[in-house]
Amino acid sequence: MRNVPPVARRYKPPTMVQVYQGEAKKLFNVISTFAGTGGSSTGYRLAGGYVLAMNEFIKEARDCYAENYPYTIIMPEDIRKLTGKEILERVGLDVGELDILDGSPPCASFSMSGKREEHWGKEKKYSETKQRTDDLFFEFARILEEIQPKAFVGENVQGLTVGKAAAMLGDGQPDLFGESEDTIIGTLQNCGYRVAAKVINAKDYGVPQNRPRLIMIGVRKDLEISPTHPPILTPRPYTLIEALTDLEQTEEDIQEAVIGKQYQVYKWLEQMEPGQAGSDVHPNGSYFNLKRLAWDEPVGTVCQSHGSPGIACSHMHPDEMRKLSMPELKRVSSFPDDFVLTGTFQQRWERIGRAVPPLMMKAIAEHVYNTVLKDK
Repeated sequence: MRNVPPVARRYKPPTMVQVYQGEAKKLFNVISTFAGTGGSSTGYRLAGGYVLAMNEFIKEARDCYAENYPYTIIMPEDIRKLTGKEILERVGLDVGELDILDGSPPCASFSMSGKREEHWGKEKKYSETKQRTDDLFFEFARILEEIQPKAFVGENVQGLTVGKAAAMLGDGQPDLFGESEDTIIGTLQNCGYRVAAKVINAKDYGVPQNRPRLIMIGVRKDLEISPTHPPILTPRPYTLIEALTDLEQTEEDIQEAVIGKQYQVYKWLEQMEPGQAGSDVHPNGSYFNLKRLAWDEPVGTVCQSHGSPGIACSHMHPDEMRKLSMPELKRVSSFPDDFVLTGTFQQRWERIGRAVPPLMMKAIAEHVYNTVLKDK
């Protein structure tokens, strides 16, 4: 490897043993909706949470989740077809007894890239299916109102705070009668919750990835606690070289990430140095999504679509003619090295790209437990 800086710190990812040990504490209980492969769930477990059940619409994501957490109740239904009563019956709780309802509704309609508003109200390709995604936060709110947990955590892209999407998000200011508008935050408040919404970054919580995310934390009003977000834990983020030091991987891991010479992107990648973007070497300024990672920085946001063969992506190895491998991708997303991913390379990349980094959710969950649930 060339141009590799010295390693000042060694990043240590969690292990699945630590995940299971954390969950065994059962400090609080959680139901996770839009759970995906289990990024959020892994974070809750590391924080001492017991995940009673999860809901996920995509089969490959459910299969991956089950490989790691086979004892968790899996609800495969489209959330639009579930009721709070059905969910509570499956886990054996009454209304108001759940500690945390978690949810990361699919965010493609609010992404900063692409034709955002054009897709609102329409079905579009999502993983192996098609579905509408811009209404799913309101389905989450419906379940929230029916279950009435002590607290909730909702996650979405930073793009929800920008442009026309910001009007849909709302500012949560109630009117003279104490009611809020039919925005996302307003709807959550009208379910009986105090709500705090803030963009925080995974790199500030021990994740070697620059991944800003909108985090909404709500506390049921009868608890008389105002929700807050966790303080920054890692003022100096981990870099790529710190994340990958001591990582063991096989030749098969590396080979499946190699860019074939038949792809146009190979030609441009061949000319790039660590930290360079495709536009730095392409005469027309194209391939702006293509970037060789820099050893001495955190990686950028892992996007779910960038595992496709030949696609120009921002997670190319600093020196080699390949994307990041799966072991490397897990490292920069704070998944345990021994977390099992299933499916093709592209499907495994999608699972990681759609997931909330576990260490980020661990920090959020610990904060909610200590400030809201610990003495309740």
